[in-house]
Amino acid sequence: MTAGVPGGAAGVRAGGPGRTDTERAARLRRLALATLDANWEHDHTVPSRTLYPHQWSWDSAFIAVGLVHARPDRAWRELRTLFAAQWADGRVPHIVFNPALRAGAYFPGPEFWDSARADGAPAAATSGIVQPPVHAPAAWLVHRRAPSEASVAALRWLYPRLVAQQRYLTERRDAGGGGLAAIVHPWESGLDNSPAWDAPLAAVPADEAVMRAYRRHDTAHADAAHRPTDLDYARYVALVTAYRAGRYQDEALLGRHPFLVECPLVNAALGVSEQALARIATVVGADPGPHRDRAARITQALVERLFDPVTGTFRPRDVRADRLVPARTVLGLMPLILPDLPPAQVRAVLAEACSPRFGLAARMDRPLPTHDRTAPDFEPLRYWRGPSWLNTSWLLWRGLRGHRRADLAAGLRESMLDLVDAAGCHEYFHPDTGAGLGSPAFSWTAALVLDALAEG
Repeated sequence: MTAGVPGGAAGVRAGGPGRTDTERAARLRRLALATLDANWEHDHTVPSRTLYPHQWSWDSAFIAVGLVHARPDRAWRELRTLFAAQWADGRVPHIVFNPALRAGAYFPGPEFWDSARADGAPAAATSGIVQPPVHAPAAWLVHRRAPSEASVAALRWLYPRLVAQQRYLTERRDAGGGGLAAIVHPWESGLDNSPAWDAPLAAVPADEAVMRAYRRHDTAHADAAHRPTDLDYARYVALVTAYRAGRYQDEALLGRHPFLVECPLVNAALGVSEQALARIATVVGADPGPHRDRAARITQALVERLFDPVTGTFRPRDVRADRLVPARTVLGLMPLILPDLPPAQVRAVLAEACSPRFGLAARMDRPLPTHDRTAPDFEPLRYWRGPSWLNTSWLLWRGLRGHRRADLAAGLRESMLDLVDAAGCHEYFHPDTGAGLGSPAFSWTAALVLDALAEG
């Protein structure tokens, strides 16, 4: 994709005459399947062979959504493998480590997390934190797209585990007491280095000199100017150290943990998961009513606690400071995935998305950024501080379809497909030029392309 150049006329995409939609779709499907097959690791898919050699939680959910279009057995195995490492309290760890890899192959690795010392940890080595709970919607989509006796059996196995995941987040993590889950680390949001975390992170004492004791692998595989700084990483390490010192327990977090934030994406995913669980319940013989009730309560709490009527967008809430954070990021658009979001908030989110800050349109000339592109701290190259990611675009695309904005959904879909057609299945993309950034051959990019192709 070239900056300022739309995708092209209907039926012909950017990249040269004669390149029809059908040809592009076939080409993208081949690329996506080849990427996912190359990243398959016996019972799960690694996000990439370079920087991310283990299994990541929300990556696996997105990957399953794509795999079902070509490898439905693998889609279910992806989710089963992840949930086999669920903790006794219901948390689904954000990383499940591959024991076949040498010590030190990834930082922070299993020796740093030391999950074995925590009560209720699984036999597998994992991290002690979570990621957005997008797994119930993923499981429902996998079943809906390839229903079978095997998929019903898979849902029966997953259902109590998905319920336990929801219970963990809504009960143990409600540090603010307002009915929303708080994250204890920026990594739990999935948007690791977003400007949304700058203000609450500033209160976390850290010295970047601490990083001399560790070897960062991310900067060995990507330009350091595109990655979090050493000071950012020092704060990340400090937060893990504090949480690990309490053996990853969640009692009295407000009194002892230095970072507690209610994230719009995490909590919107909680609400959507309850909606998905209501549908799954009807298949497995459970009562869908309590799930629908919880979805309504989560949506109401999210509007009451995270919607800022002054600016017309959702913002994370710093629980310790009891205030909304100032940054306007793509997180503010994510509540649109909630099917029961009130009309006033739907209109406000759409206005924010279509503003010059994000540029959503029925015909987009630049990809959707992850941070307000008019902000002084917008960084088009640095991880989550501006670049375009397919997973946040895909979530917004699904939200637009759910709220019957087919025009905007179509524009966003074309932008997503054009990005990958021009640059390949990269981890993320330059928000102006569309150039591929981060890890090449990235799994969730490939998977979500398959889904966008199938549901266009």
